[in-house]
Amino acid sequence: MLNSLFIKFESLHLCTQFICEAIMRPILKHLFHAVALVVLLPIGMASAQSSDPFEYGWNLDADASELRFLSVKKSKIAETSSFATLSGLITEDGQAQVRVLLDSVDTKVDLRNVRMRFLFFETFRFPEAVITTELSPELLTDLHLTRRKEIDLPYTFTLRGVTLERSTDVSVTLIDNDRVVVSSITPIAFTLEELDLEEGRKKLEEAANVDITPVGIVSFNFVFDRAQQGTPPDLPEAVFTPAAVALEDKGIMTEEACLGRFEILSKTGNIFFPSGSTRLDDQSLPLLENIYDIVNRCPSFRLEIAGHTDSIGSDQQNQSISERRAASVVSWLTDKGIPRDRLTSVGYGEARPIVDNDTPENRARNRRIEFTVLVE
Repeated sequence: MLNSLFIKFESLHLCTQFICEAIMRPILKHLFHAVALVVLLPIGMASAQSSDPFEYGWNLDADASELRFLSVKKSKIAETSSFATLSGLITEDGQAQVRVLLDSVDTKVDLRNVRMRFLFFETFRFPEAVITTELSPELLTDLHLTRRKEIDLPYTFTLRGVTLERSTDVSVTLIDNDRVVVSSITPIAFTLEELDLEEGRKKLEEAANVDITPVGIVSFNFVFDRAQQGTPPDLPEAVFTPAAVALEDKGIMTEEACLGRFEILSKTGNIFFPSGSTRLDDQSLPLLENIYDIVNRCPSFRLEIAGHTDSIGSDQQNQSISERRAASVVSWLTDKGIPRDRLTSVGYGEARPIVDNDTPENRARNRRIEFTVLVE
């Protein structure tokens, strides 16, 4: 073919301009079109783009997608974090959902991740955040022609049992017939109060000894691949085992990792007892399961498990309750298989408050279970 093409070009050079224009150009035009078609067909470029933007539905490419949030501490230090584990889909009628496993929060620092999980998001109680929306087919039917569109997208965002309804400007970009990207155009601001995260912010401030601005800024870049014909998009069921998707080394932890985690566990405030009782409340179980996982992965450490109370009631009564509550936690852990000689229970009653007992909120903070590594 190339030799033939070279001969035709030589002929074109020798012809008069009139003959070349009239005869050779149409021949070359059709020849080039034929060559292009032969080259492009094997790599699939000749396949038609679909005018149905949701044909067969779409699955989220989690590895290529991002959900980021920006926080500010000390009034001027901005830090960007993300989530490593996402899942999502767009159905054939434009219903879209993205699920975020909060245990996969990634701040690039191990113990900071642990603080975010246990103190801020309380992932043992609220394992995921969910974003849902409905994409209008009317707005996207020409996407195969425009390749990129900007639309105002209403959505709902659910976190910690709180659901917010908002809208934001997004860009929808068709990479090819089987791949699309949905991205935020401008960052989305949330106050921590409206997401029920104010208490978590205070715990973080106390644990890290920094001031944190009570606002979060969110941006996203979601990549979807078209589902196969006859195989509708699927949203995998989340597996909510302790630290199932936590960004940490598996197996036995280092000394630093263990010490940091026991300190953080002491600040959660999520081991509960009915008023005046020493029996563990069922709502304590999610955190206790995580505590068991950590204690089990720090086998060289012995722990003091200490009970504390507020100042309501007599000193003697509070001392007794604190001792028995600590013993209840030890019993729960030993029943799960932690050797009894690794655990010591002690009660301090009302003798070691962390804040004044002057408000219901402060008294609740003083009623706590703490974990301290015992040095041999």
